[in-house]
Amino acid sequence: MTITDFTVKAANGTPASLAAYAGKVLLIVNTASKCGFTPQYEGLEALHRDYADRGFEVLAFPCNQFGAQEPGDAAEIANFCTLTYDVTFPVFAKVDVNGGEADPLFDRLKSDAPGVLGSKAIKWNFTKFLIDRAGKVVDRYAPTTKPADLRTDIEKLL
Repeated sequence: MTITDFTVKAANGTPASLAAYAGKVLLIVNTASKCGFTPQYEGLEALHRDYADRGFEVLAFPCNQFGAQEPGDAAEIANFCTLTYDVTFPVFAKVDVNGGEADPLFDRLKSDAPGVLGSKAIKWNFTKFLIDRAGKVVDRYAPTTKPADLRTDIEKLL
C-alpha cells in the first residue's frame, strides 16, 4: 500500500482519494492558520507554483492539535489560505495527526518516516513529508525547515 492508496476528507467533508495524485511528487504538510510557522504557506505556494507543471503537488492538512492554532472550520481555513497567502494547492479537512484519532494517512507517514531518535509523534504544525512518484515516503522535515530548503530534494524526484 502506498500513500496514493489512502482516502482522506476534502475540505467539504466528502471522501477524496489520493489516487488522484498517483505518479506525482507530493509534499504533505500539517498546517495551522495561527502558528508562528504560518508564513510558510507563502513558501509552500511558491513550491507549488514553480513545480506543479512538472508533476508536484503540495497537500495541506489543517490540524488543531498544537496550541489550538487552527480553530476555524473548513470555510474559515479556506478563506484565510486564499485571502492571506493566495493558496492554490489543495487544503483538505482538518485532521488529528497524533493520538488515537489520528488520520490513518498520518499514522502511515509517521511510521514510514520517523522523526528525531525514531520518534513517531509529530511535534508541531508544518511538519512536512516528501513523497516520490511511486507513493513512497522519502523524507520527513521539521516545522523549522523552510519550504525553499526542500527545492533540491524535490528536484531530485522530479
